[in-house]
Amino acid sequence: MLIVGELINASRKKIREEIREKNYDAIAEVAKDQHENGACYIDVNAGIFVGKEADYMKWLIQTVQENVDAPCCIDTPDPQVIEEALKVHKGTPMINSISLEKGRYENMIPVLRGTDFKVIALCMSDEGMPHTKDERLKIADNLVNSLVKNDIKIENIFVDPLVQPIGSGDHLGREFLDSIEAIHERYEGINTICGMSNISFGIPKRGVANRTFMVMAITKGLNSAIMNPLDQKMMASVLTAEMLLGKDQFCENYMNAYREGKLDF
Repeated sequence: MLIVGELINASRKKIREEIREKNYDAIAEVAKDQHENGACYIDVNAGIFVGKEADYMKWLIQTVQENVDAPCCIDTPDPQVIEEALKVHKGTPMINSISLEKGRYENMIPVLRGTDFKVIALCMSDEGMPHTKDERLKIADNLVNSLVKNDIKIENIFVDPLVQPIGSGDHLGREFLDSIEAIHERYEGINTICGMSNISFGIPKRGVANRTFMVMAITKGLNSAIMNPLDQKMMASVLTAEMLLGKDQFCENYMNAYREGKLDF
């Protein structure tokens, strides 16, 4: 499972203030904590700072990469911010994200074309949020085929079918899971990704629902997630599911986590 650490996001009140004040030590600590607990990419988002997003984004990337040997997930729909971010980013980033929404698509394609970037492809169009597997697959087909035609390798595409709150419709969990399975069946080498916590919005004991749904999604082929790697119970669920599905050779990751005390809670 490829983990994208989600915590350095300006929508979070405490992080927002640390970014505003350019508190180097605080952001460095969050980056290191996530990486040490399994994050392969560190998501960086400064989207609320209108007019200053590029400046803060560059500072975040530099701060993260001075403290962590990992690439960033550049989280913005603004191609100009991405271009500025790329001036300071070391290595190959992940871009979060492109969608089939006309304006966003047309702005992002020139930035992505012919690169080796990892690209999150949101199953969203101008018609709005998809609710069924078929609606998601229609958008995914258009996005994936377009990205490939623009010289993005299939293995660099991370399709996000969009998790929706189960409280909004009993069918939404099943439709998402079926979408994950169908995308992997249709495109050999493709990746799927999501922000899992949306499933539990508005219901109690959200952590229990999130962890259970994560395991269900992994059984359908989900192979990456934007999540909090400091959530030890969620990480344990991911490790255990992958081990039981034969995705952890000789149970190595599971046993390492056990030795490090990460399965004790």
